[in-house]
Amino acid sequence: MKVSLSILTADFSDFKNSVGEVMKASDYVHMDIMDGEFVPNISIGPAFVKSLRKLTDKPFDTHLMIRHPQNYIKEFVDAGSQYITFHIEADCNAKEVIDLIHSYGIKAGISIKPKTPVKVIEELLPYLDMVLIMSVEPGFGGQKFMPNSIEKAKRLKELKEEFGYNYLINIDGGINDKTLPQVKDYLDLAVSGSFVCNAEDQIANLKKLQEM
Repeated sequence: MKVSLSILTADFSDFKNSVGEVMKASDYVHMDIMDGEFVPNISIGPAFVKSLRKLTDKPFDTHLMIRHPQNYIKEFVDAGSQYITFHIEADCNAKEVIDLIHSYGIKAGISIKPKTPVKVIEELLPYLDMVLIMSVEPGFGGQKFMPNSIEKAKRLKELKEEFGYNYLINIDGGINDKTLPQVKDYLDLAVSGSFVCNAEDQIANLKKLQEM
């Protein structure tokens, strides 16, 4: 199992020492970008994402939880993102945003909230490099895993295999050593934040997930 380390719950006052080493051991680094409008919280921006390039060469998995993602694609490309994922529920033309992301030579993903069914994005699946299933309501770290995400992951895998699609199936929210086994058979990678970043032994917890 590949793991994308969410830095949302890291200690930002001492970022390098709090998660610097575990970022190097992760497979991807997951950036939660919040605008205070699409979700009721504000997090980091392109300048902070760019600064992290000094700490790791791992792929940046940038998750835009913002109302108008089309206005910020270039900034996060320039900040060093390899994947940019935006929400189907955002205020945008999804296919145009996918094409815009691809025009910069990087990977495009779409995320769906817990109440959004897979069928809403089915016509876009041929164009995607990643689908991110939210297994919590987006906006805050440390929430509990929502089991209805399991069927979404299963359905996405069925569609991927049936039509030969190339997207990675990813999941974000409440992922730990108890919840990941419930859904891992349908995934390519999983986002984990609190379970790793807030652990006494971060590397050990990361490896628990990677070895599943």
